[in-house]
Amino acid sequence: MNTAFLLTGGNLGDRFKHLQQAFELIQQTCGTISQQSSIYKTAAWGITNQPDFYNQALELQTEFSPEKLMRQLLLIEETMGRKREVKMGPRIVDIDILLMNDIIINSSFITIPHPLLSERRFALTPLEEIAADVIHPVFNTSIKELLAECKDNLPVYKISPDN
Repeated sequence: MNTAFLLTGGNLGDRFKHLQQAFELIQQTCGTISQQSSIYKTAAWGITNQPDFYNQALELQTEFSPEKLMRQLLLIEETMGRKREVKMGPRIVDIDILLMNDIIINSSFITIPHPLLSERRFALTPLEEIAADVIHPVFNTSIKELLAECKDNLPVYKISPDN
């Protein structure tokens, strides 16, 4: 059994509904979600003139290899209507593998750990909520420590469906 930490997010349409749909599709097709973070709102990172993102970290128990998991997550994004038109542009859903066990992969298809995890407060904040003591296999540092050292100053707000 593999443990993968995922980040789901999106900034188009009903963002809560899309996060819930992604959760359900991951649970149905990839394994068992054992933990989920709160939902967080952040301004867009990279291309900033677009709607705010909602993000949630998930801990997934899966039999899938990293490559098979990535293929399935891309299929879920496609099923939900994700269009890859502008890199870092607006999207209905985005599902990233942040970490998987202590695996380090750097191929043309997949990179684990996510190469920009340590630079993105919007990913570290929800991940720290469910995996504070997990060690990043490249930096040999806990997620809690990476968040404390993160230089990204985009604000990250915990929200609820009522916000």
